[in-house]
Amino acid sequence: MAEVADFAGLRRRLGRAGSSRIASDLVDASAPYLPGVTMIPVGRERIELDFGGTSPRAADDILDRLRRIAAGREIVLRFGTAIGSAQADEVRLAEQAEAALDRARGANAAGDPPGTPDAIALGAELARAIDENELVLFYQPKVHARRQEIDSAEALIRWQHPVRGLIPPGDFIPVAEAGDLIDRLTLWTIERAIADQLALRAMGHDLRIFVNISGRLLGDTLFAARVCDIVGATDAKLGFEVTETSVIRDPASAIANLQRFADIGVCIAIDDYGAGLSSLAYLKQLPARELKIDKLFITQLTSSNRDPLIVRSTIDLAHALDMEVVAEGVETHAALALLTVMGCDMVQGFLISRPVPRDALVAFLREDGNRRASMETRLSFSRLASAWKRA
Repeated sequence: MAEVADFAGLRRRLGRAGSSRIASDLVDASAPYLPGVTMIPVGRERIELDFGGTSPRAADDILDRLRRIAAGREIVLRFGTAIGSAQADEVRLAEQAEAALDRARGANAAGDPPGTPDAIALGAELARAIDENELVLFYQPKVHARRQEIDSAEALIRWQHPVRGLIPPGDFIPVAEAGDLIDRLTLWTIERAIADQLALRAMGHDLRIFVNISGRLLGDTLFAARVCDIVGATDAKLGFEVTETSVIRDPASAIANLQRFADIGVCIAIDDYGAGLSSLAYLKQLPARELKIDKLFITQLTSSNRDPLIVRSTIDLAHALDMEVVAEGVETHAALALLTVMGCDMVQGFLISRPVPRDALVAFLREDGNRRASMETRLSFSRLASAWKRA
């Protein structure tokens, strides 16, 4: 069972008519990417899922895909699951899922939806954390597929809480957005990314650093002006990752502000392409130089019949629009090899590196082995190259 975490907030934003279709619209958007999964909208804010015969790891992947698709539409989901045999009483399984959902709803403060008392308290702590430098940036490198060299890295924010420990962004970004802290959080991230980029350059590693920009900020002219002042005062190499869905909020303002960023040398990348509502009408208007294919198409690239066709056509489309392509979620040598044959420009994922602190990134960059393809990768490349050319 999946439930929209902040239905009241969405209803205020979308209105009564728009909010009444949240569950059904999400089912329609997710169905093509979740084959074999039965999804039934239950009211306005819940979805019942059935993926019988699925292993726990595959089930986690299904829920992660649904979570990412929802995030592309700026919807936060929480889940309650129940496991039983094929002969189990459906009513009993439903009751177990409801109970699990109740437990998820009452989870710890970091996981609570914005608006609950604990989340409000967390928001107050986050404001202090920004001022007192409790936030840290981790970096996940992007590797040029053919040269096997690291060209850039994505900055991913973490919160080093003095009591709770390391808090991932999925737990506090919604709180920041709900509490009007997302602009301060993003400006802090940009300033820290600039400092780290210049430090890396001084050590001989001139990588472009990419920062994620919330859709809530793209249409904000004052925010855009402040960013231009900060970035314009330095020669650091930056990139901003945005989703197409975020542009749809206020297309005219978002596109105008993205053009301002591009004009001062910021590389614009379209993030999570394919996970949400993708529109060629907006794609051709964005001043983007990179397009990142969402990992839901990459994780089954070598085991699916359709995903390779979608990925190959997306690569061709992006190249026709003079954009480089980044594949997210690359976890196997076989996927890397096939993406290289398809003409994908860059890859990012656990096969290369998990997100790491800056010092660990420097150590990673100093290891010559990380700049060359392994023997396993080369063998996979040769085998898949031959198979792809015969297809």
